[in-house]
Amino acid sequence: MTDASDGILDLWPTKLVRRHLPDFEEPTQAMVKLIRDMERVNKNLTTDYLAPDFFNKDEPSINWLREQVNATVVDYLRAIGIDYDVRWSIQGWSNINRLGDYHDAHNHPGSYLSGTYYLKVPTVKEPMRNRPDVRPSNITFYDPRPGINMNSIKGDPYVDPEFTVMPEPGLLMMWPAFLNHFIHPNLSKETRVTVSFNIVLKWQDHYLPTQ
Repeated sequence: MTDASDGILDLWPTKLVRRHLPDFEEPTQAMVKLIRDMERVNKNLTTDYLAPDFFNKDEPSINWLREQVNATVVDYLRAIGIDYDVRWSIQGWSNINRLGDYHDAHNHPGSYLSGTYYLKVPTVKEPMRNRPDVRPSNITFYDPRPGINMNSIKGDPYVDPEFTVMPEPGLLMMWPAFLNHFIHPNLSKETRVTVSFNIVLKWQDHYLPTQ
């Protein structure tokens, strides 16, 4: 598509949601207990991606989170200028990360958006001899444009090769599913508990871009 207007354009931006949910304490505590009960039944809960969808459970805390995720998808679509009907499903799974657990850099094929809700995040790390730049339990997102850091200069927000967030309970993050991200190791004996999810579009022909 060609645009002949003058000015400085935001070309190929990447929108990322970082939202602190209101009144999160009670439903979050309930979800932590629910997830711990689920792990007693399925010891491989964190890595069993074929386990029943977390959002299929009819629990008040999960219903609350489902509503928050759906509302955030609506806000995301509005922010990028999509003003037509879009339908989707949420596919979710829970994670319990213990001392040393991490997740390699990856993205989520087959999905439109991905996200994580943080229920419990360790506040301290164990006394170890680590590099001074370790970022335990953080999440880092990487610029999807290969080699863009070759042109990096200080202060230019469009060429920073990575973006790192230290999560906290009550934080909901959402991003385009193609975006590579890395979950830094948990260096605490405290567990890190999250719910991750994918937004999968229910296909309609009017999604096809205008050529």
